[in-house]
Amino acid sequence: MDIADLTREASYWAGRNGHLLVTSDDVQQAIAEKVYRSNLWDERLRDLISDGTVMVDVSGEVVGQINGLAVMSVGDYVFGKPSRITARVFTGQAGIVNIEREAKLSGRIHDKGVLILSGYLGGQYADRAPLSLSATIAFEQSYEGVDGDSASSTELYALLSSLAQTPIKQQYAVTGSVNQRGEIQAIGGVNHKIEGFFDVCNAIGLTGEQGVLIPPQNVRNLMLRGDIVEAVRAVKFHISSVATIDEGIELLTGVAAGKRQEDGSFPEDTIHGRVERRLKTIREQLKPSDTSGPDRRQETAENGSST
Repeated sequence: MDIADLTREASYWAGRNGHLLVTSDDVQQAIAEKVYRSNLWDERLRDLISDGTVMVDVSGEVVGQINGLAVMSVGDYVFGKPSRITARVFTGQAGIVNIEREAKLSGRIHDKGVLILSGYLGGQYADRAPLSLSATIAFEQSYEGVDGDSASSTELYALLSSLAQTPIKQQYAVTGSVNQRGEIQAIGGVNHKIEGFFDVCNAIGLTGEQGVLIPPQNVRNLMLRGDIVEAVRAVKFHISSVATIDEGIELLTGVAAGKRQEDGSFPEDTIHGRVERRLKTIREQLKPSDTSGPDRRQETAENGSST
C-alpha cells in the first residue's frame, strides 16, 4: 500500500512538473511532500532540543551521560528520537536499579536488557571478589513507556563511564543491544535513528565531529537520505560500527579499554582498570568495622553477658 501510494503521488508530481515519465526527482519530491505532511511532531521535538527545553548535548564531555536513540511513530510516520541516558554509581549493595522499571515505564524486553548488564559486570569484574555496588540508570525527560533492548549497550557505556569516572564525548549517539559477553548485537530502525540524530546535530550546528555508533550487523541495512550521505562523504558526520563494548568505550572516551594481565588485573590507567579500582573502593567501604576493641571484649567478659 505504501509503495502504491508513493507511485501514485510520484506520478502526480511528474505531471505537475511536465515530465512524460516519472523521474527520480519526482519520487524524491513525493517522499518529501509526505514527510512534510506528517512530521510536525518531529520538527517540534527538534525545536525543543535546539532551544534547550529537551536536554540533549551534541558537544563536550560528561561523566555517566550519553545520547541514546529511540524510534517513535505518529500514524504511519516513523522518526528517530535522541534521548539523554544517565547513570549514577554510589556505595551500596542494591545492584543496578532501572528507574524506568521502578516507575512502571519499562517493558519486559527493556528490563531484560538492563538485567544483562549485571551479567556483564559480574563476568568482567567479579571473578575474584564479589560485585558490590549501587547504581541507577534512567532515560531523562522520558514520560512514555520504554521498551526494547537496543539501548542496552548505551546504558552500559554510561554505567562504565560513571564507574571509571571518565567522561563520554557527547558528540556521539549510540544504538545497539549487548550480550553478557560484551558483544554488540543488531537492532531495528537504524536508518530512522541515524537520521534523527543527524537532524538534531544539523539544527544545532554540525561540527565535523558528531556521529553515531551502530552494530556492524546493521551496516548492510543502511539506506540513508542524500543529505546525510553527502555529510558523511564530506567528513561532516560520522557513522561507525563497533562490535564490542571495548571498541565502543575507547571511541567514546578516548581511553584504552584495557586487557587482563597475567596476574588477572587490568592495567591501571585504562577503563577496566579504573572500574576495577572503583569497585574495590566500594567493597572496602562496605566492610564492617570492628568497633568492639579489647576494652569492649574485657567489659563483656566481666559482666558475664554474651549475644
